[in-house]
Amino acid sequence: MHKATAYHDALGDHFAQHADTSPYNAYTDRPAMLELAGDVSGTRILDVGCGAGHYAAELSARGARVVGIEGSATLLRHAQARVNGHAELLLHDLETPLDFADDASFDGVVCALVYEHVRDRMRLLGELRRVLRPGGWLLMSTTHPTADWRHFGGSYFSHDWRDLPLGDSGLSIHYQRMPLETFLGELLTAGFVLERLVEPRPVAGLREIDEAAYDKLHRAPSFLAVRLRRP
Repeated sequence: MHKATAYHDALGDHFAQHADTSPYNAYTDRPAMLELAGDVSGTRILDVGCGAGHYAAELSARGARVVGIEGSATLLRHAQARVNGHAELLLHDLETPLDFADDASFDGVVCALVYEHVRDRMRLLGELRRVLRPGGWLLMSTTHPTADWRHFGGSYFSHDWRDLPLGDSGLSIHYQRMPLETFLGELLTAGFVLERLVEPRPVAGLREIDEAAYDKLHRAPSFLAVRLRRP
């Protein structure tokens, strides 16, 4: 990702720590995306913006051969510790071509809560389509546009870049708001076919440890997740 949006240094450490148990990451986004992935045994998967390696570790444990790319050296160190050699991890700026990958060399791509941080999104989508085999799948999750609208206000159709504070940590993440028509429109324009769209709700296990968060995330959407196919 662009240097202004990748999770470097203290932000990377903060994300890696909280993604283990966060109601948003551990109990809402990841379960929904992994359910969309289905059976991945024997497949080769590209994990785009692999963060602290949570998806790479889980997909590898389910029998996939995973290549993870990440623009933050801080997060890549956490990912390397988590996957313990069971996935190939590369430091790579998502604003640049995927020059390490051959055409049609992956069966699937996972891009979890990354898209809204990327500036040249159409180039990235073109590269993802290139490296996917025909019939291959793309899983993508992003911040739900109504969640941003509720939080930031203004126009639902805003494309502003915003900074979202992370609790009382003094840290924030930088990303671009976009309405649903932009998110889906870009994916369809890039040549993907939509197979499923879900608005993830937290899994039941969250209720046992944080009932307030469980109730909140069942009332108001936080993320969108889609499964698409490369024709």
